[in-house]
Order: sequence, then structure tokens, then C-alpha cells
Amino acid sequence: MSESPAGIDPRGPRFAAAITTVLLAVATYLALVGTSPRVSEPVSFGWFAYQPLTGAAFHPGLAPWRHLADPAFILLVVIAALFLWAVVSPRTAPWGVVFRRFVRPRLAPPAELEDPRPPRFAQGVGLFVTGAGLILHAAGVPWALGIAAAAALIAAFLNAAFGFCLGCQIYLLLQRAGLIGRSRAA
Repeated sequence: MSESPAGIDPRGPRFAAAITTVLLAVATYLALVGTSPRVSEPVSFGWFAYQPLTGAAFHPGLAPWRHLADPAFILLVVIAALFLWAVVSPRTAPWGVVFRRFVRPRLAPPAELEDPRPPRFAQGVGLFVTGAGLILHAAGVPWALGIAAAAALIAAFLNAAFGFCLGCQIYLLLQRAGLIGRSRAA
């Protein structure tokens, strides 16, 4: 029988989500305005690859390092590293440390503590979404970076502004289905 871990202040993950929202908003903007290096003539494979308004197209001869020079890519790598840090070592993750050291002492104690497992799972979902966008962008898929950054931005904003954690809800659904977590024996 495993006991649930010690609770965390529910305002901590919301604080981290607010900072992450700002970073993801910048990454989404950079990805959508297309600040990546461009080549002179994109290759078109027919009507499905035709994107007249964006200038984004598949470039089969484009060296992979050119995708890595995109400022949105670099920022999303940093954000993914922060997600990874929060999954691997939540006690030492930067936003958690800032919250515990500088913000929480100025606030009244929380009315109740929450289980740390759902927010940690949510960080893993954020890592998965941003990681998929990074891999697809590095492979040359147009719009992958912007879509991944925007999806993570929506989830972070919902948590920061309304306290609705999409990753936590996914965790709870999977737990109810018996796919993750352990329920205590009665």
C-alpha cells in the first residue's frame, strides 16, 4: 500500500504556468511570424504543399542545422528543458524554487494542499507536446513548431488564468481508467 506524497500549494503550479504562458506566447509569435532562415525557391509537390500566404514550404535540400537556427526553435528547446526539469526534479525546478522562496512567504497559507502527481504529469504532457513540435520542425514539417507552441500555450494559459489544468485532468481520467497511478485499497 503506497501513501500519497505530501501535498503542494496549488498556487505554485499556477505561478509556473503564468511564467510558462509568457514564454510560450513569445515562442508562438516567433514561430508564426516565420523568423527562420529562408531559401530562395521552395519546392512544391503539388496543390497540397502550396501555401501562398505564408511562404512556408517543404525544403528537401535544406540542411537540418538551418531549422535549429530558428529563434522560436531555440526558445521552445529552453521551454522543453524546463518541462523536463519539472518532471525529473520538481523540487529544484526554477519556477517552483522562485515560488517557494519569494512568493509563498508573502501569501497566506493555502486552504488545502493538492496531490503533486497530476501537475507533474501535466509537465510531462507539456514536454511531449513541445518535444513533438521540435522533432517535427527539425524534420522540416511546416507549422509544426507554431502548432505545438500554441497548443502548449493554450494549456498553460488555462491553468494560469482559470486554474484549469488540462494535463491534470488527463491524469485523473487515466487514473480512473486504471491505466496509471495506484488506488488505495479500502
